[in-house]
Amino acid sequence: MIKTPAEIALMAEAGRRLASVFTHLDAMTLEGLSTLEIDRRVEAFIVDELKARPASKGQYGYGFVLNSSINQVVCHGVPSANDILKSGDIVNLDITLEKDGFIADSSKTYLIGSVGPQARRLARTTYEAMWKGIQAVRPGAKLGDIGFAIEKHAKQAGYSVVRDYCGHGIGREMHEEPQVLHFGKAGTGVTLREGMTFTIEPMLNQGVRTVLTEDDGWTVVTSDGKLSAQFEHTVAVTKEGVRVLTLRPDEKRAG
Repeated sequence: MIKTPAEIALMAEAGRRLASVFTHLDAMTLEGLSTLEIDRRVEAFIVDELKARPASKGQYGYGFVLNSSINQVVCHGVPSANDILKSGDIVNLDITLEKDGFIADSSKTYLIGSVGPQARRLARTTYEAMWKGIQAVRPGAKLGDIGFAIEKHAKQAGYSVVRDYCGHGIGREMHEEPQVLHFGKAGTGVTLREGMTFTIEPMLNQGVRTVLTEDDGWTVVTSDGKLSAQFEHTVAVTKEGVRVLTLRPDEKRAG
């Protein structure tokens, strides 16, 4: 769905506010906190400080503000008082925010305490892969160019790309067209046009790409129990190339 400049401006404001949530998290000591406590703190910040709505809460029957995916959890981890973050963990916090009718969606993998080199490398490579995908965005490019760039970077580092979940169009609704695959063939798929807005959110696994869903119906884990990491931004296709609507102040790159 093509957005007008005015609509993209509203999405950028939602994205700016969502970026500030991650800045707020960056200032916290996450080690020793439960994922449920983090969820509560994020909800309070979004509602009380940002005067916005946590868009995930209540959607599809989901009861929380964020997904908290620890170690072998690929995505959709459910906050719990029993999940206490400890040194050595990696955790992806996936958060959505709605302001003035438009939604922003972003996630970041946090390294808790003293994290081993293999986990650090996985997280770093996943972040780089997301940016490889973002840098492929421009008018006239194809969706397949994004997936190709991500998968190439992941494979060169020895990681697999989860294929069961993908990025998505976003705007007034959380999930719009198109689907944005994190693998693919360059030069194939939908042609990108100025005004398109969507997420890029690769999930990279240390081992095989296959995943399993746990009995709660939400939590998705690697089928081999190895680590997974994810990063996500909401982007808009511009006349010049790409604008990252959820860019955080600590990030220097814009595509």
